[in-house]
Amino acid sequence: MAFMHLHHHLLPSPSLSFSKASPSVSRSLSCLSPPSFPSKKSTDCSNWPLRFPQKSLSFALSGALALGIAISGVGFADAIVGVNKPELLPKEFTSVIDVAGFLSDGQEIRLKQEIADIEKDTGYKLRVLAQNYPVTPGLAIKDFWQVDDRTIVFVADPTFGNILNFNVGASVDLDIPRSFWSRLAGKYGNIFYWKEKGEDASIESAVIAISNCLKEPVGPNNCSEIK
Repeated sequence: MAFMHLHHHLLPSPSLSFSKASPSVSRSLSCLSPPSFPSKKSTDCSNWPLRFPQKSLSFALSGALALGIAISGVGFADAIVGVNKPELLPKEFTSVIDVAGFLSDGQEIRLKQEIADIEKDTGYKLRVLAQNYPVTPGLAIKDFWQVDDRTIVFVADPTFGNILNFNVGASVDLDIPRSFWSRLAGKYGNIFYWKEKGEDASIESAVIAISNCLKEPVGPNNCSEIK
């Protein structure tokens, strides 16, 4: 979810898929298994951006992430069933799921409002999951959020360094430069930033930056600044 250089790796898992999902979504949703062989994880995932279909590139801008639509890191195993814990999902729909407890109630309310405004103004769906692997609802979020080509799944997980991880649907990918996601992770997701400011500050800053980007007119210079 010509390829840009990524600072981090994406983890596909050929063993996990959804029968009714599109190939791009199915493949990117497969990083939910606990890692079995670190060396294989490193080998199989280092060239993932080159193999991923151009129309829907998953960006894993951290060294690892448990969540599969995901985008990154922890979670590659051929023989282990992916994490799927619907019991960690809220009873009612919400665009922000914080199983890690990074956000205050007030912050969640502000983020939900910002996300609602994004969807109203642009038609794109931003969804935020804050987690600490392996505590994650995992594959269960796909149906819960009805992930599609107009969805951006943002997973905040500091487990392996960079806290910002993104999966970008095909329609979003057509309008937003791929370099935007790596620059965003570099600015607000690096370990020095969230260690000093807090995980919540990284999450809020990233959502605002995504909002500003999505609301810019599509063109050769859109989203050129992280603001």
